[in-house]
Amino acid sequence: MIGLKIGGVPEHFNLPWRMAIEEGKFREHGIQLHWSDMGGGTGQMIKGLQTGTLDVAVLLTEGITKAILEGLEARILQFYVTTPLHWGIHVPYDSNITSFDQLEGKIFAISREGSGSHLMSYVKADQEGWETKDLKFNIIGDIYGGLWALENNEAQAFLWEKYTTHPYTEQRKCRYIDEVVTPWPCFVIAVRNNVAEKYSEELRKMCSVVNNKARELKENPDVVEIISWRYNLRHGQVNNWLNETDWNYKGIQYPLAFEQVISYLKKLNLLKPIDAENWRKKLFA
Repeated sequence: MIGLKIGGVPEHFNLPWRMAIEEGKFREHGIQLHWSDMGGGTGQMIKGLQTGTLDVAVLLTEGITKAILEGLEARILQFYVTTPLHWGIHVPYDSNITSFDQLEGKIFAISREGSGSHLMSYVKADQEGWETKDLKFNIIGDIYGGLWALENNEAQAFLWEKYTTHPYTEQRKCRYIDEVVTPWPCFVIAVRNNVAEKYSEELRKMCSVVNNKARELKENPDVVEIISWRYNLRHGQVNNWLNETDWNYKGIQYPLAFEQVISYLKKLNLLKPIDAENWRKKLFA
């Protein structure tokens, strides 16, 4: 039996991991997974991989790609979710802001530098034709920090997964005005290099177990009730999310998606130039 420390956001995307752990599916293959909820998102998980407090992480494609190409000693095992992420754009509930163009020159709350909330602010600003070098940020740690920043006028915008944030819009802690969709599959499974070299076969089995559990969950006739109960989401919200979301049931690789991520990061001046041969070796070697 090997022990691995894994981290991911405490959101509905990761229910297959939680269920497989609860049902002992990994233990059947000689793997003891210790799951940690990472409320700080991708930036927190990158730090965990860097310091060794995490062996494996389920995190955003753009954030981990940037981190690895900038020297993080980790590699990507596979895509975990093959569909895009729908980022809700939120503003203070009582503000007069009703559209994204009103946020130009305003402060964006982000969990950490290099996080999804950080990078996707650049993506949306670029799509709107803004000068991205003029973006201003306030680092707030997690979703609760983002909500606090909006309520206390420490930021005027906050990007976070829209279904996770929906209960807070109902509580009037923020107001949803728009969304931005990632131009690539949103979540990958990444591992520290030394763990990958030591446990390659176990990691392959780990991915297979969670992919199978994701398929079981997607096909479960009670899936809406299960997710609604676990994550405090309305049935209608869960239905919408399920229609927009697919996990990587067959463990398929999508190399062109990484080319798209790298191209976009370079376009936004968020990544130093790197040739194709080098980035492939760094990401997947």
